[in-house]
Amino acid sequence: MSTLGGISVIFDLDGTLVDSEPNYYEAGRRTLTEYGVPDFGWADHEGYVGISTRETVADWRRRYGLRAPVEELLAVKNRHYLELARTSVRAYPQMRAFVELLADHGVPLAVASGSSPEAIAAILARTGLDAWLRTVVSADEVAEGKPAPDVFLEAARRLGADPGDCVVLEDAAPGAAAAHAAGMRCIAVPYLAAQADAPEFATADLLVRGGQAEFTARAAFEWLVRPDRAG
Repeated sequence: MSTLGGISVIFDLDGTLVDSEPNYYEAGRRTLTEYGVPDFGWADHEGYVGISTRETVADWRRRYGLRAPVEELLAVKNRHYLELARTSVRAYPQMRAFVELLADHGVPLAVASGSSPEAIAAILARTGLDAWLRTVVSADEVAEGKPAPDVFLEAARRLGADPGDCVVLEDAAPGAAAAHAAGMRCIAVPYLAAQADAPEFATADLLVRGGQAEFTARAAFEWLVRPDRAG
């Protein structure tokens, strides 16, 4: 039984719970190299932070003139990513502590991610977060990925929660926009400090401008239990 009233908490995965962006970059670099695009760099990858994998590879097709179908590119990128995720991914320590703290208080928890179901399962298993995070929604399971609100609304539905009672944790501007569109409160922890001033983050109820370096489980929990839960 939750001791925080009717609150449910929904976590984004990549860049929020786990430091997986380097693996996504490397998977993308390997994939594009296979298809004749050898100069994909980290700066190029930053433009896709917070965007679903499917929408990312669809944009690659347009941007780089690739002839391979989206499904093929998606399969190749997921294969590379899973190879990396099964051996080298870590949960942010304070995010793990926050998950454990919420679970100890009986708060319903979910993950809503732009990654594939297979990638989400591999990461949660690798980090041990699957012990607490059993309600999982992939963008592959809904009509539209972030910044559309679909994944968050589906997570709320599976939790049996009203969207207005949900709090989302996000690291990317499209995710913050999706939380706002879903009618949910948002704790934004920007993965890229340079994006902290993005207009989408202005809609967040609590903005941790310093990102993971500034985020603490105790401060986030104390914000949640405040009567007004104001930022």
